[in-house]
Amino acid sequence: MISIKGLKKIYKTKHQDIKAVDSITLDIDEGEIYGVIGYSGAGKSTFVRLLNRLEDPTAGSIVIDDKEMTSLKGNSLRLARQDIGMIFQHFNLLWSRTTEENIAFPLEIAGVPKKEREERVQELIDLVGLTGRETSYPSQLSGGQKQRVGIARALANDPKVLLSDEATSALDPETTNAILDLLVDINQKLGLTIIMITHEMHVIRKVCDKVAVMEAGQVVEQGQVIDVFSNPEQEVTRKFVEQLMTNTEEDDSLDFVLEQAKEGKIVQLHFAGESTNDTLISNVAKSYDININILQGKITQTQNGALGKMVIQMTGEKAILAEALNYLKNTSTAVVEVIRDDD
Repeated sequence: MISIKGLKKIYKTKHQDIKAVDSITLDIDEGEIYGVIGYSGAGKSTFVRLLNRLEDPTAGSIVIDDKEMTSLKGNSLRLARQDIGMIFQHFNLLWSRTTEENIAFPLEIAGVPKKEREERVQELIDLVGLTGRETSYPSQLSGGQKQRVGIARALANDPKVLLSDEATSALDPETTNAILDLLVDINQKLGLTIIMITHEMHVIRKVCDKVAVMEAGQVVEQGQVIDVFSNPEQEVTRKFVEQLMTNTEEDDSLDFVLEQAKEGKIVQLHFAGESTNDTLISNVAKSYDININILQGKITQTQNGALGKMVIQMTGEKAILAEALNYLKNTSTAVVEVIRDDD
């Protein structure tokens, strides 16, 4: 569906060349929800602007639905862009137009007849849950409703690809979840390929099938969400995983946990997929004459399965502890890490 090879964008300044996007190669399948995550300055926004040719690449190719986007110009480019919808962080609505007029705007530009426009607009209003708000102006809508207008407008020309550039980062958590649920529903109903540009792990966890992690203009890791985040190779990826797996509302940081546990082995277990359902701790407790205290734990769901983290304290005789630890390492699919050993 989408094939990106060797994509580069270099901004030339008086004193230096800035590589905003540096040799990105990605393949995105039709109907996927594909996440691109990175911190500010990683090159995400430049990358998304290259996809719809709001920016011209310095090098590389972008093929969308068998069209080489980087070679298109003029009317050919304008027509190809109609297959790519985009939703924005700050909505980008026309404040002097009502809901239905905002949604109709791209259809007007495309020259769609009035009757057909009206039918399409009502269909989209129903799809995104704005029935009854047809004649409301943006100033009369909540943030979530504004973004629903933005989504409907992006879908007006029946695109094959939807680009979401930080579309939920200006919304509160409850509204964010509602918008993400809407995007999943649209993906399933329309078979639409969606690319989610974000710095929020919650977005990746909740809706994405695959993910690419960006840093300094490059993709440093990519693959199935559960595979990338259950075994992160890069420091930036590990930071995102820690963000996902730590509950910042509670004082349960690892340092705090270690302060409370004064003795024994402290072991951290990382689970992925079906292994989160294993009765591992129960089996160890039944098989070995040791004490096990669960100090910290969390399981979170992704589109591909569950991710879990648990910190346990193991106390008992040294030899038996060694046997139990060996059991943990060799009989489960969990990644086992000893983070403190009194021995």
